[in-house]
This record gives sequence, C-alpha cells and structure tokens, in this order.
Amino acid sequence: MTQFKFFHPIEVRYGDLDPQGHVNNAKTVTYLEQARIQYIKHLDLWQGGSFLDIGIILAEIRVTYKARIQFGQAVRVGVRVVRLGNKSFEMAYLVEDANTQAELATATTIQVAYDYRRQKSIPIPEKWRTTIGAFENLDSSLSQSQEPP
Repeated sequence: MTQFKFFHPIEVRYGDLDPQGHVNNAKTVTYLEQARIQYIKHLDLWQGGSFLDIGIILAEIRVTYKARIQFGQAVRVGVRVVRLGNKSFEMAYLVEDANTQAELATATTIQVAYDYRRQKSIPIPEKWRTTIGAFENLDSSLSQSQEPP
C-alpha cells in the first residue's frame, strides 16, 4: 500500500447522507476536494486568496467505493501526488476510518496546471514541482516522461 504523508480529517455531516442513511457518493468527491485543497495549503502552495490563483483545474476523477460511510463516523482522507507531468499531475487518495484505518474508498484525480485568466493550460510552476517532488520523494525527470500525450 502506498504510504500517505498527509491526511485531512473529515466531519461527516447529517446533510452528507442520502436516503439510504450513508454518505452520498457525490459528497465523497467533495471530501476529496477538501483534502486536495488542504494538501496544497499544507505545502504552502496557496495562501487562501482567489481560487483563480490556485492555477489548477480538475481534468479527471475516479473513485472506488469500498464501504459505507455513516453519520458520526470519524473519517480522514490521505492525499499524495503520484506523478508530475509537464502540465498535469496525478493524485491518489485513501478515504479511511480514522479510528480503525478501515479502507472506505480510494480515488485518483488528474489536475492540469491552468491559467484561468488566459483560459489555457500552462506548465506546472517550478515552485510546485520542487515542493511536491521533495515532499513526495518524486524524481521529476522520471515523472515527466510518464505524462500521457
């Protein structure tokens, strides 16, 4: 299993539940988003200004649900970058019970470095590449060669 260096706690709210009494699938995606933003803030890559200044756009998401998440359950989301490309990077997630570490869901996302003002993709900023590469022990030259066309 991939080791996660960063986890973000999630409070399961009553409004997150669907009629079957467990967390709605769409809310799980929101949990991933919360954890992704906190990961970026943890690495000091965004100071909380305009969302336009984050400079990434979500291009793809895949979630595998393993077990139901229930109201009041202590949950945390592990986040890590597993690939740095030229203009995109892939993140992996582990949603788990914070007390038992039982796996509740896994996910991957692909983000594209994006200039919202000019409405176009851009190369990953060097500060991001250096900071993420150091935090995750990624060899950025190897990561770039794996970028899909």
